[in-house]
Amino acid sequence: MAKNVQITQDDVLASRIFFFSALPLLKVIAESEPKYGDKFKGKNFVFQVSAKYDGVECGKMGTHFVVEDGKWSVVVGKVHETPDVEFVFPNLRNFCIFFSGKGMPLPKIKGMLKLGILVPVLMTLLRMAGLLQSKEAPKSPADQIMLVKLFFYLLPNGISQLNKMNQPDVKKFTINSPDRAYAFAVTGIDELQSWLRIKAGNSKAGRGEYPRCKPFLTMRFDSTQHALDILMKKGDMMEYMRNKWLTVEGAPEFGGEFGNLLFKVGFYAQGEYLG
Repeated sequence: MAKNVQITQDDVLASRIFFFSALPLLKVIAESEPKYGDKFKGKNFVFQVSAKYDGVECGKMGTHFVVEDGKWSVVVGKVHETPDVEFVFPNLRNFCIFFSGKGMPLPKIKGMLKLGILVPVLMTLLRMAGLLQSKEAPKSPADQIMLVKLFFYLLPNGISQLNKMNQPDVKKFTINSPDRAYAFAVTGIDELQSWLRIKAGNSKAGRGEYPRCKPFLTMRFDSTQHALDILMKKGDMMEYMRNKWLTVEGAPEFGGEFGNLLFKVGFYAQGEYLG
């Protein structure tokens, strides 16, 4: 791809979702699956993903991970000056194409000789990408739980990031909203919960059960399979509600409008805007 790539506002919005909402899920994989997390035991390093972009002061956008004795922390939207391993994309367009699965414009890899860091990071990154870019729901119950967890964490945070970036459709939904919380849950699996709080144009996303009061609206699925059917656009929401596979608790009349916001995140995260 040519160096002088015209970066669109859609590229910027998609990058925001990847840097602030999707990439942090790498920590979730490392902490949730010993097959990957155990490879970091006793290790100390900084791993960063970045993309060059003239629209910010330092000339590139990034998110980095600090691993101390195998324990992960995430610093979203911040560029580390001296990471041990870094994936550097020449522009936001290449970055979005790569992470949406629309193509393979490979980044420049700094620290390539640090194989003790690079190899387990790559394995964990491929695990995350393999799940999020799946075209069909996994067959394994454990993989279904993992993918639903990733979606539940990604989607409300993605809506919040689009709101902070004044994406018109999302901002229209939030700007005059009273203090309301929208939640996601799968019945019988406590770890599969997340929420989004909206008030007067502001937004905040969180994981787990909403802590303040009963949410204004909860999208509750009866199983991980049915959750994935809806989240992956494989099922009809109205049919699933009729069959009680999906229950919209609280204010079901807002379910359709809120569902459109979820698919707006997918529009960017799946690279649909790229054509």
